[in-house]
Amino acid sequence: MSKFRKEFSHANPSLTQAITDVSLSRRSMMKLLSAGAVMSTGLIGFPEFSYAAETPVLGGKLRAAVANASASDTLDPAKGSNSGDYCRLFMFYSGLTELDKDLKAQPALAESIESSDGLTWQVKLRQGVTFHNGKALTAEDVIYSLSRHKDPAVASTAITLAGQMKEFQAVSPSEVQIVLEQANFDLPSILATSSFLIVPDGTKDFTKAIGTGPFTLKEFQPGVRTVGSKNKNYYKPGLPRLDEVELMGVTDPAARVNALMSGDLQMVSTLSANDVKRLKQNGKFNVLESKSGMYSDLIIRTDTTPGNNADFVLAMKYLQPREMIVKTVLQGFGDVGNDTPVPPWHPMYNKELPQRPLDIDKAKFHLKKANMVGAKVEIITTPNIEGAVEGGQLIQQIARSAGLNVSVRRVPYDGYWSSHWMKDPVGYGSVNPRPTLDMLFSQFYLSTAPWNESGWKNEQFDQLVAAARGESDQGKRKQMYGDMQKLVYDNCGTLIPAFISSMDGCSNKVKGVEAWPSGMMMGYRFHEFAWLAS
Repeated sequence: MSKFRKEFSHANPSLTQAITDVSLSRRSMMKLLSAGAVMSTGLIGFPEFSYAAETPVLGGKLRAAVANASASDTLDPAKGSNSGDYCRLFMFYSGLTELDKDLKAQPALAESIESSDGLTWQVKLRQGVTFHNGKALTAEDVIYSLSRHKDPAVASTAITLAGQMKEFQAVSPSEVQIVLEQANFDLPSILATSSFLIVPDGTKDFTKAIGTGPFTLKEFQPGVRTVGSKNKNYYKPGLPRLDEVELMGVTDPAARVNALMSGDLQMVSTLSANDVKRLKQNGKFNVLESKSGMYSDLIIRTDTTPGNNADFVLAMKYLQPREMIVKTVLQGFGDVGNDTPVPPWHPMYNKELPQRPLDIDKAKFHLKKANMVGAKVEIITTPNIEGAVEGGQLIQQIARSAGLNVSVRRVPYDGYWSSHWMKDPVGYGSVNPRPTLDMLFSQFYLSTAPWNESGWKNEQFDQLVAAARGESDQGKRKQMYGDMQKLVYDNCGTLIPAFISSMDGCSNKVKGVEAWPSGMMMGYRFHEFAWLAS
């Protein structure tokens, strides 16, 4: 068995100028060892802590803000669907495993999780862990928390992932056996995501957020704020350091940054390149840049017009100003994409796929084949999806030279995900990083995926996803994921021009936080590690 141990330790240039300036000095790629590239048969151990040179100060209240806020904000792990939800859920709940800063799954509520075949997994629970209401953690809590995702009535966002779990058995009060429908060596990483955080057996009412996490719920106003108080019985010694955390939802980017600079907030997510410049010039703030698999994608629905015409989709791919977006919109804080959801630094990235260029002549050729020269196409976008408005405007100008009339319509962020995302024929989406390619493909690209953004269905792709889960040979697995990327590259209606670095800002009095590739705000878990210098 493998053993793992953990240490805690725009003012853009004008669009016209951007179009004429296509040169780009590629930023050096961060070499990450992802969980999707490391095959393990077990996780054993207890987290150790490594502190920085400074001695952490205990106590105090930290006020932070994320870019998501709506009436659908949730305290139910099964319902979380955005970065704000993820941060909130990790305040109050813990999982069987958790991701470290190298995207490796480590033991959490599980003292160990082991399998010899990737099919049958033995989970031993950590002793002495209690929920916020004093109830001891048992195998029944784990079985209830995992199995509820399989119930369609729960409407879990992880129902596709949970469908891989066939049987649960309480071997003893502190041991659970999980049997999968088919082998999947990524199970420890799947269990580390917010969807599979553990709740008490039989929980129906989530308004109290009873979990085993670092904070207990003090106040929750959906769309406004969440306040958590320190869990003095948290199972990790010395954590959390803060007495209280207030997590705000502030959708206006300028308002978030202004509140940080005025001292009303101590930490904020989702900075723009211009925000980064302001904060660095001030000198009183730190910026955390994490290379990540996060992307904003132009979604063309392939199950309706005009996206059901493959030549139109291909024409739009040749109109993508990828290098311009990285250079002028992201100000270099990102990597050029190639219409697959796998970033170029990823160990599973298919380097054999030709980088698709901005090519107006090829776009013209495919528009003619689609009989769409002179046609009108509307792109729906919203300001809170990074690079979406600017990306749409760049395409609008470029498309004129190819004979396509593109209009860009901005709609309010409030209600965008329920009224526009995956519904408009052409519009933008935003996808946060996933710890494994299996999770990414299962949630966004399988024919049955709940978030299959472009309505794309491919039987060969579905078969490859299923086969790769149980493949323990690293070389064979990489080939399978390479084949999947080619199918997406050639046929799918999601256009991915760039991967966006996660940019968070904080007061220089906020200590204990660092950049993690698993997601913004230290993998959505900043509140567990942060402390405030006096």
